[in-house]
Amino acid sequence: MGPETFLPVAFFIGYLFGSIPFGLILTRLAGTPDLRSIGSGNIGATNVLRTGRKGLAAATLLLDALKGTAAVIIAGSISGPNAAMLAALGAFLGHLFPVWLKFRGGKGVAVYIGVLIGLFWPAAIAFCFVWLATAFTSRYSSLSALVASVVTPFFLWGFGQPTLAALSAVLTLLLFYMHRANIARLRAGTEGKIGEKR
Repeated sequence: MGPETFLPVAFFIGYLFGSIPFGLILTRLAGTPDLRSIGSGNIGATNVLRTGRKGLAAATLLLDALKGTAAVIIAGSISGPNAAMLAALGAFLGHLFPVWLKFRGGKGVAVYIGVLIGLFWPAAIAFCFVWLATAFTSRYSSLSALVASVVTPFFLWGFGQPTLAALSAVLTLLLFYMHRANIARLRAGTEGKIGEKR
């Protein structure tokens, strides 16, 4: 299989990795109520935290990130950077719209970080730094993710990675779409802050 022929396979590999709902799997194994019936109904780490199980939330965050990293590294090792980028997009879309859960998945922050680790790790460090700085000053998790995602394409462009910057811009647009309810609450002043019980 030639490099160009492998590209659709790379996307599919990424989608399969990304669609693994670790938050749902871990909470079910732990015997908590169905994650989709709690809080926002989301399958990501933030909603897992609402179960009161900090360890499960941390594990979900780590595994959701690593599934993106794994997809990128595997595809890239087989067929190079173009395959890695398609796997990154596939992993992100798989997490947002997993076929196993009727295309209702997470919001993509952890997977965004994970694919950045695989593609250009300094961008992942920058994303996390901006997230932490924004969270420290605002205490809004959603706002922190949105700000970090906006900064990331510019960071990649500045480091001579225009193709990765373009991919990152697409991921950022998708991230904003998935956070549209959060954006509405931020504008209305009703978004929950980090540490608040909801």
